[in-house]
Amino acid sequence: MLVTLVHIHVKPEMVDAFIEATKDNAKNSRLEPGIARFDFIQQADDPTRFVLIEVFRDEDAPAKHRETEHYLRWKDIATDMMAEPRVGVKHVNISPDDSGWG
Repeated sequence: MLVTLVHIHVKPEMVDAFIEATKDNAKNSRLEPGIARFDFIQQADDPTRFVLIEVFRDEDAPAKHRETEHYLRWKDIATDMMAEPRVGVKHVNISPDDSGWG
């Protein structure tokens, strides 16, 4: 599994709209065969900060994800809502082992 944590800082006046747009992207991303998990979380002490937790089944899945209609729609809408460019940090899965992701 490939795990990417995407850190996003949103303009304060755009938080509600960003949440709605990202919930749509997350819901549709979970339907992709190459995605084992796609979580969307908000920082408790700063509601303008979010993290996407993306767990991909193989090395081709991230590129396929970035070609989907829902991702392209989200990127087009959400980019202008961000206070700064998003930062994706790639991780290697340790535990649970890959079979534990379902």
